[in-house]
Amino acid sequence: MSTSGRTHRLPPTVLDGGLSTGLENQGEPIVAPWWSTKCLIAGPRRELVRRVHAAHVEAGAEIVTANTFRCNLRTLRGVDLDPSSGYAWMVHAAVGVAQRVAKPRLRVAGSIGPVADAYRPELVPTDEELREEHRWLAVELSRAKVDLVFVETMNTAREAAIAAEAVLATGLEPWVSFVCGDDARLLSGEPIGEAAGAVLDRGATVLGVNCTTPERTGPALRALREIYDGPLFAQPNVEDRTNASPVGPQPVAVGPEALAQAVAEWHDEVGLAAVGGCCGATAEHVAALAARFAPREAGEPVQTGV
Repeated sequence: MSTSGRTHRLPPTVLDGGLSTGLENQGEPIVAPWWSTKCLIAGPRRELVRRVHAAHVEAGAEIVTANTFRCNLRTLRGVDLDPSSGYAWMVHAAVGVAQRVAKPRLRVAGSIGPVADAYRPELVPTDEELREEHRWLAVELSRAKVDLVFVETMNTAREAAIAAEAVLATGLEPWVSFVCGDDARLLSGEPIGEAAGAVLDRGATVLGVNCTTPERTGPALRALREIYDGPLFAQPNVEDRTNASPVGPQPVAVGPEALAQAVAEWHDEVGLAAVGGCCGATAEHVAALAARFAPREAGEPVQTGV
């Protein structure tokens, strides 16, 4: 979908929901230092990941996002794994689970997040470290044969640009999304328009906002549209983190129909090429988006090109 976002109003591609949320809802704790990577160690735990992917696909997701958000060197070097075996097998295990669920009819996306912490921009390391770590994961995602890569939950323009450049160097397509606070600014305080310019210069093909409350997602999308006429996507965080517990699922602040309504309003206003959910978003949220944007007869093939 390369047409103008201002005029493009075809139904957007439906993305999946929160993988970590789905794992937590099955009783799998998502805590440091493993986060979601512990589910990749062996078959029984990988089955938990498969169930989340399958539920999202059954609900209508048209792209399956592999469980690689935390499969970066910084995380994997900090857990109880034998370094003599390397770490690439974790990436390939995550992609393999997603590919088995997607089969030939759907695309599989790799996921690259911040190497340190999604919500703490002050922890972003040096450019040299970022290049090493993002290059490693981008190369392994390419070797695992994903179809595209979400460079997501980026809280600084600097890291987003380096990660996008690493993905582009492998020949893969980088979709870049930012986590935002107030006033359409990244958590670093940088205006999202400036961050968008940095990643567009490094080869980003689709821009978005993810892991951001709906109240903040709308202004951020509007700010992106002011400076960018290409495809946009949105994956809001629908959790209530007012009294967030450090362990376990958080209460859902935005239900499936409310999410679908908010996303529909953004689509009417700025034009969205793809829509989904982030933390807190379940298969029910995906189903509500699919019903709103991509109703299909049983057995009808999905359209996945963006």
